[in-house]
This record gives sequence, structure tokens and C-alpha cells, in this order.
Amino acid sequence: MRFTRSALDSFRGGRLPDLLGDDTRLLFVGINPGLRAVAVQAHFGGGGSNRFYPALYRAGIVDRRIDASAGFLPQDLAHLKERGLGITSLVAGASARADELTAEQLIAGADALSERVGRITPAVVAVLGITAYRTAFARPRAVVGRQPDPLGGAPVWVVPNPSGLNKRASLADLANAYREAAIAAGIDVFTARD
Repeated sequence: MRFTRSALDSFRGGRLPDLLGDDTRLLFVGINPGLRAVAVQAHFGGGGSNRFYPALYRAGIVDRRIDASAGFLPQDLAHLKERGLGITSLVAGASARADELTAEQLIAGADALSERVGRITPAVVAVLGITAYRTAFARPRAVVGRQPDPLGGAPVWVVPNPSGLNKRASLADLANAYREAAIAAGIDVFTARD
């Protein structure tokens, strides 16, 4: 599925519904949806540079390779929910890049997220990105891993952002961090893959 730059720009500020099943054990929190993700109505549907689904597969959290670049296949969407995975965003409105967001938007997003987590009641919340977490939650010295303060009653893990722009974290780093959060959430993981 191809989009022109102007067609993608028409999705600026657009939203994605949360991906939630009946028993969300692990809630992944992206910073905000990208323009292409909103265009195809699939979290992390930005195409080849985003490593979220490859990291889930490599970590053994899902048993198949998922490609959401043209939207979710019904069986992949069902598999994510059956595995107890949920996906939401810190800031609801889409942008071309997360660095377009203001500190005020991130802080407001954190307040709304706390209330949403209280309603969803996941076993673990995994925030995808340390820089956004530090700003949104006023934790300038936070490091990747389990955080000392819960959110909406759930333990919080900060894990590396899967964006292709995040060159500091390899696919193996993402998979290891996501697997650790999944195990903490009580998800039975499959054998990790290389």
C-alpha cells in the first residue's frame, strides 16, 4: 500500500483505537501513532523500518511474523489479543515523528494513560521509549527496565522504542526487553528466535 506524502499528511492528528482483548496482560504503550499507522488503522503499521512485530516474534511473544503495514490480518489481530497483548499510545494524535510532540502533550498523555490503565487493569505496562517516559512522567533520571512507581495500579517497564530511528537498540535488545516484560506479565512465551 503506497501513499503520497500529501496523502499521509492528511492523517496528521488522526487516531487509532486501542488494541485490547478480553484479558490484556501486557499493555504496550507507544509514544503516538505515525501517519501511516493511522492510514492503515494498525498500530506500528508504519512499514519496514519499525521493528515492533519482528521483536515480538524474536522474543517468542507471538508465534508468527506479523506485518501490519497494510493493516492487520484478522488472524494476526486475534492472535495478539489471544496472547494477552494490548497496544495504546501515550499521545493519541498522529504525527510524522514523535519528536514533533511537546512536553505538554506528553504530560497530558501520561495523565490520561494512568486513568486508562486503571480501567484496562493489565498485569504490566510497557512504555516504548525512555526519552518520552522521562518527560511524560517527570522522571529525568529513569533508565530502561522496571520502574519504581506503578501506573494505574500496574507495574511499569520502560523498554526501547522500536522505531528505525532508534539506532541505540538492536533487534536483539528490543526482543530481550519485550520478553522480560511479557514474562513479568505472566505470558507464556515461546522459544526465543534468532
